Formats: sequence, structure tokens, C-alpha cells
Amino acid sequence: MGPVSARLTVSTDTGHADVFTRLCDVDPQGRSVNVCDGLGRVRAESGEEARISVPMGATAHRFAAGHRMRWQISAGAHPRYARNPGTGELPLDAVAFTPVRVTLHTDSALTARRPESPEG
Repeated sequence: MGPVSARLTVSTDTGHADVFTRLCDVDPQGRSVNVCDGLGRVRAESGEEARISVPMGATAHRFAAGHRMRWQISAGAHPRYARNPGTGELPLDAVAFTPVRVTLHTDSALTARRPESPEG
């Protein structure tokens, strides 16, 4: 219960990308239901590691017995969010798009913080 965020370390071949992250509840039959998600923008030198925090909203969710957590990370969520052109231009101004390779590094983590109790 509380705010969820993804702490990601990524690198890209162009230095510009979006990273979409989603926490899902997967039932025993494999059906996946979104719990919370968020989008972050990466701006770094080409090939340089970038550390970003992606707020995914606050949630109160209980994973039932037999259910699994799925942490999905992708390079965007079009059409929900405008595509990142991969060039550094704003998505609304871009006239050309460049394919981008995004590398996720192993020190990335999903974090949740419980709200403080009224007693302190």
C-alpha cells in the first residue's frame, strides 16, 4: 500500500528513449491484470548509463495465493503515450523517428513505500 516506483538504470544507443514500466497481478491461468504503471524519459549521452526513477502511482493491492507479480518494462506505450522519436526532438515536433535499442541494467528495482501510520 502506498506509492510505487521503478528505479531503473538503462542505456540507449541514441541517448533518447522512453521507458514504460508496469506492475501486474497474474492469476494461476496466466491472465495478467495491471496494478499500476508509469512512463519515464531517458536523456543521456549515447551508450552512457542513465539512472531514472519512474513514478507508477499509489496503490493498495493484495496478491492472492497462487498469483504472481509481473514487472513489465518496455520502450514506450503507444498509443497511450506519444512515441519518442529517439532523436531528442519533442514527439509533437518530430518528423523522423529513429529505432532505439534500450538496455536495462541489473541494478534496477521496483520499490514501494508504505505510508506512515498516524501514530508515527
